[in-house]
Amino acid sequence: MALLGSILKRTIEIGGKLPKIRKSDASRQQSKTLRQLLTKAEFTAFGEFYNFTRILSSENLVDVFQNTVEIYDYNSIFKRWWYRTLNGEPYVCWPDHIKYFALSSGTSEASSKQIPITKDMLRSIKKTSILQILSQFHYNLPEAHFERGMLMIGGSTHLNYNGTYFEGDLSGITTGNLPFWFQHFYKPGSRISKERNWNSKLDEIMKNAKSWDISVICGVPAWIQILFERIIKHYQVSNIHEIWPNLAIYVHGGVHFEPYKKGFEKLLGKPIIYLETYLASEGFIAYQNRPDSTGMKLVMDNGIFYEFVPFSDENFNGEGTMKSGAKTLHISQVQEGPEYALLISTCSGAWRYLIGDTIRFTSLEHYEIAITGRTKHFLSLCGEHLSQDNMNKAIQNVSEELNIHIKEFSVAGINYESLFAHRWYIGTDDKVDKQILKERIDENLKVLNDDYRVERIAALKDIFVDVLPTQVFYDWMRAKGKEGGQNKFPRVLKKEKLVEWETFLIEKNLIHRNE
Repeated sequence: MALLGSILKRTIEIGGKLPKIRKSDASRQQSKTLRQLLTKAEFTAFGEFYNFTRILSSENLVDVFQNTVEIYDYNSIFKRWWYRTLNGEPYVCWPDHIKYFALSSGTSEASSKQIPITKDMLRSIKKTSILQILSQFHYNLPEAHFERGMLMIGGSTHLNYNGTYFEGDLSGITTGNLPFWFQHFYKPGSRISKERNWNSKLDEIMKNAKSWDISVICGVPAWIQILFERIIKHYQVSNIHEIWPNLAIYVHGGVHFEPYKKGFEKLLGKPIIYLETYLASEGFIAYQNRPDSTGMKLVMDNGIFYEFVPFSDENFNGEGTMKSGAKTLHISQVQEGPEYALLISTCSGAWRYLIGDTIRFTSLEHYEIAITGRTKHFLSLCGEHLSQDNMNKAIQNVSEELNIHIKEFSVAGINYESLFAHRWYIGTDDKVDKQILKERIDENLKVLNDDYRVERIAALKDIFVDVLPTQVFYDWMRAKGKEGGQNKFPRVLKKEKLVEWETFLIEKNLIHRNE
């Protein structure tokens, strides 16, 4: 294993000397990727319907593609195309019989989405995963680091077979396709990973923790923190480094990490490196690959073609639904700063697919992005345009100001005094004055968002805060069948989910409504 570490380190040292991607290179990579996707899918039902042959013969490939193929979200592409693959029909949107479907409910849909995973997509994810592993060498870690275990906390690797296809968590699909040389490092191993009961899985990991030498851990922050707390309590130690002294890297994704960081670091014995990753059920989109970066490197030459829709009132309505005729940009047209909704066309047969995330370019020199939220996870009842990024930063600031650890939070818009108000649900186990908490959230948002500040004078009459034990958020997720490493509590609650959440809290006698 020491030899493997030496070989990999030399490989990345050579790769680190390669020139940076220029703007023209990025555009050329993306045009090449689109051409490869169109060529591969030319004679599918989708390709014939939109005449990919004509698009491929055009001089301006990208423009003709954008002007020919409609924009889809999950519901529209599933109802029109993907449903056919569930019955075993090949060559629908990709020249393949779809063997795997990743179940993904995200945080905005009531029922599970069935995302097709093709052989080409599995190869794409595997390739980017290896690049992410190699990127650790940019952090000047010792070769021994790469001989130790990597603990990956995701959903169950157990897959259900429905006669023509397998379905389950993306982690279950990709774990079965790990590179052979990585199997030695992968923890918790295949037996524990198949466990479908989340508490049983955590117990198994806890029992085995002392026998593993872990240097890297991957997973959603809330569940990793729960695991750390359970291990620390079980072994009666003061921090996780007493169990895993060589833990050096935490790879996180799925939610904004900063609100968790303060509480997370209380469980550590020494500083570690934090790396963000953007692995969605629809593809491996970006990963953090260099020190001191505030963004993730967009993967532009591995089976995904990107388009960017300015996230503005011009292109989206108040519910986060894209308007007809929305303006779309390609990689050579984007700028640093503005928020964009992400459209992807992939080697799994997603075409001009609105993935639901919003991003911002933090560096065009390195083509790095940051996830700012979800298209439907923002509030604009009266023009306040409160983004998930605003919410995350406000909660982070308030946590530091009041020296409390806010592990979970969510916010909803409500009618109030013939106008509007926001209601915040704050999950913390620390003592805090609710009125002070309310004032600090409000004041921080006024600084972060000018539209919010203006509307607090006008139509946004008040904000309300409910302080709840953190466990309540996890209990609700368990009740909804969404407990586990790949599930996140929604940052914005709307319509049916808000009613369900409020009903749950009232039944638990945790809130009383009289305002």
